[in-house]
Amino acid sequence: MLKLAISGAGGRMGQRITHFAQQDKDVQIVTLLESDGHPWIGKNVDGVIVSSDPSHLKVSQAFIDFTTPEATLKNLEVCESLDVKAVIGTTGMTAAQIEKVKRISQKIPIVLSSNMSVGVNLVFKMIQTVAEKAGKDYFIEISETHHVHKKDSPSGTAKTMQHIAEEYSGQRVRDMKSFREGEVIGDHTIVFESDEDVITVTHHAKTRDIFAKGSLVAAKFLAKKSSGLYSMQDVLGF
Repeated sequence: MLKLAISGAGGRMGQRITHFAQQDKDVQIVTLLESDGHPWIGKNVDGVIVSSDPSHLKVSQAFIDFTTPEATLKNLEVCESLDVKAVIGTTGMTAAQIEKVKRISQKIPIVLSSNMSVGVNLVFKMIQTVAEKAGKDYFIEISETHHVHKKDSPSGTAKTMQHIAEEYSGQRVRDMKSFREGEVIGDHTIVFESDEDVITVTHHAKTRDIFAKGSLVAAKFLAKKSSGLYSMQDVLGF
């Protein structure tokens, strides 16, 4: 049984990850973390007391974090010292912060992904295929919409779409649009347009559950890994 720690336990993603972990017979939640001063500190969640002390990670085998870049890196340093495997869904990291994640992955295995959804990762694969075949014959545009609470813009998923499209087409994405509306979970669209036709690939997230479920798949994937930086593409075998 995988002994699991979850950061941001009181947040929207943390609560959904906890919910599905509780239903998984192969997972046992042993640590729940929140930031200092959060109203969930001290709360009992099925026998696990929510804490702000990352040293509680010592009883865990794997750790899932969908919080902020600063909090994630702080927790990763503790994971490194305690040899705890990590799944990181946090977005908005700087290049320097990502480099630090890469360095830590030399000591512990880490899954780092801008989007843990199986569906979105299928979309990533589709974008690769279209970009390879369309090449420079198509202009490329991306748009994404999220809830008004999302801090980073464009989204990490949109940036990944851009990276894949540019790498495999050999040209720059012409336009990237970001919108923040209501409580939208996440909508992403990439358009390849030529003088003759338009190819559109779209993903609409109906609930956050797709990300929560994907993070648990990623945590189990790490069970037999000793070090290295992995993506959800690796986890899903794409």
